[in-house]
Amino acid sequence: MRRVASSLLAAALAAAACVVLPAVASASPKARISKSYKLSALRTDIVVASPSMGKNIRVSVLTPRADRGPRSTVYLLDGAGATKGVSDWITKGRAGQFFADKNVNVVLPMGGAGTFYTNWRKRDPKLGKPQWETFLTRELPPLVDKQFNGTGRNALIGLSMGGQAAYTLIARHPQLYTGAASLSGCPPVSGPLNQGYVRTTVAKTGGDANNMWGPPGSRSWRAHDPVMHLDALRGKHLFLSAGSGAIGPLDLAPRTGDDMPQEAVNASGSALELGAYRCSLEFAVQLRQAGIAYTDGFRLIGTHSWPYWRQDLPLAWATVSRGL
Repeated sequence: MRRVASSLLAAALAAAACVVLPAVASASPKARISKSYKLSALRTDIVVASPSMGKNIRVSVLTPRADRGPRSTVYLLDGAGATKGVSDWITKGRAGQFFADKNVNVVLPMGGAGTFYTNWRKRDPKLGKPQWETFLTRELPPLVDKQFNGTGRNALIGLSMGGQAAYTLIARHPQLYTGAASLSGCPPVSGPLNQGYVRTTVAKTGGDANNMWGPPGSRSWRAHDPVMHLDALRGKHLFLSAGSGAIGPLDLAPRTGDDMPQEAVNASGSALELGAYRCSLEFAVQLRQAGIAYTDGFRLIGTHSWPYWRQDLPLAWATVSRGL
């Protein structure tokens, strides 16, 4: 009997060895820095392999002249007309000079033109299916903190389209950001005028906003409207600025790089800024009615152009840096 039992046990063990167990699911791929380029003493460009975006995303990181230990991070978001190769904040906003003496990492993602730095619901024939919100809030911050000695404290400064995105991101992820600034942006997206601004901005780059948040007024539009999440902004360091659209001395100075005549550039900038001014004032009233503090940077003159945003940057920084 002992010999039979041993034979049966051996057979059972052999059969068990032949059983094919279900494969254990591998962990989801994580974002990683695939390349790094030291372009100057204070600027490093990194290439991030992003699972959410399904491609490599290039990001510039500005670091201070003096290393004074761990530092917080401010994300600078471009407007809808940003170039692909480098952030306009570097080439036009003089961010490198401004932040050189400040103990902060400055992160400038590239390639977000017309996307509102959000997660798109459907693939767009022109813009694809960007997943900027996931990239900016989940994938990129830990990489920046590890590579550039970050503290985990973050703030956002955006212009125009990037200003809207800054307020949407902080409203949807209040645990990640201590402050946000909008320069000539339109944070609220509810209502025909504000929805029209978003749709027109996306259309300028050939995209369709229906692929971004669905039909206007739908649940996804409301989910990305900071007005619907005002309590998340309470206690944050907030800055709002815009000009009235009136042409001022800075608009009369000669500019290089514009293909249109100066008069046409000013007329377009005036109209765009008037819309941002109206929308930003609307948002300011909504903040005030909710008892949420913010810093006012509204100007009686000024168009939708870089000379004014360069003036606004120190004011925006003075506000958001208080939380860093």
